[in-house]
Amino acid sequence: MKNIVLIGFMGTGKTTIGRLLASRLGRPFVDSDKKVEHENGMTIREIFERHGEAYFRQKEKDMIARLSRYNNAVIATGGGVVLSSENMRRLKKNGVIIALTASVETILERTSRRNTRPLLLDFFAREQIVDKLMSERYELYQKADFSIDTNGNSPQHVINEIMLFLRQAGYLRGRG
Repeated sequence: MKNIVLIGFMGTGKTTIGRLLASRLGRPFVDSDKKVEHENGMTIREIFERHGEAYFRQKEKDMIARLSRYNNAVIATGGGVVLSSENMRRLKKNGVIIALTASVETILERTSRRNTRPLLLDFFAREQIVDKLMSERYELYQKADFSIDTNGNSPQHVINEIMLFLRQAGYLRGRG
């Protein structure tokens, strides 16, 4: 059975939706960022600070190479996973790609809860940074098999829409 892979910008709800979706489907849940943190013994923010973004992206690529070989899992990826066409090719080979989207305002509100996002450390430039990065990645997120806006939608609504897509596309049969 194919993996269900959640992509999208930081703060779109990939981890929250992923956990709930995996529970509903009775599948294992994997958060690629958490796996990178665990293997490196430090947070992504610390990885960025000590080794830089290029180092993190390589660790992310190594992790995606392993996770893409899983079967029947729900995988939440980091927001920048789409920057590597190799990552996306691997994930797509054994997975259905679901993009979660949200507005700049929603992302700013959600990501302001914790100061753990290395790309958003400049408080006064956060909106410009989010807007710029989202614009740069927009077309990459659009390559997903299905996309859903999480603005103002409850996690349950988002999961129901994903389930409907998965059933209609033939990825699920009579479950959930």
